Amino acid sequence: MGTHLATLEEGRPSECVPPASLEANSLKKSSWGVLFTGIVGGTLVAVYAVATPFVTPALRRICLPFVPATTKQIENVVKMLECRRGPLVDIGSGDGRIVIAAAKEGFTAVGYELNPWLVWYSRYRARREGVQASARFYISDLWKVTFSQYSNVVIFGVPQMMAQLEKKLELELQDDARVIACRFPFPHWTPAQVTGEGIDTVWAYDARSFRGGDGRP
Repeated sequence: MGTHLATLEEGRPSECVPPASLEANSLKKSSWGVLFTGIVGGTLVAVYAVATPFVTPALRRICLPFVPATTKQIENVVKMLECRRGPLVDIGSGDGRIVIAAAKEGFTAVGYELNPWLVWYSRYRARREGVQASARFYISDLWKVTFSQYSNVVIFGVPQMMAQLEKKLELELQDDARVIACRFPFPHWTPAQVTGEGIDTVWAYDARSFRGGDGRP
């Protein structure tokens, strides 16, 4: 009897050792799981890297949304720069259109932009247009930049920031500076010139005028 049971035990498959086919299926599922996790994780990292520079400015108290300048706006800005000299700065330079247009007119032009992707693209465009020597772009918050070295200032602002920017520019700009506002005017300054219509309207302000004609206090 004992010998018969022993024979049955020897012939019965061990319950602790899974068949080879089950092991292979398990390994396949594990490999697909790791691959899927890697793809999803990589996609999320890529989306985060691309989206963060666009989303972060929107979380600030005052931000400059990127809205590309129209061809007419650029023409109007260039018109306001006729007979002007000295370095130019575009505050919130976006994809670099204004800076590049100014460089083509002979200005040494600088753009400050918070979004690094737009800054890198602007540098590429300047190189493609052959004006990289006179058109430069920097990643920076406009409130952390001093504009005293610029004779010409261009700003595509939003209404919420214009009054605060007025005070900053009044303190920093030289008396011979000109400020050109696109889309939205400054609330308290009187423009020396206005050109264009609708969203293409451009206002030009001279520093000596918005200081009351008396120069620096």
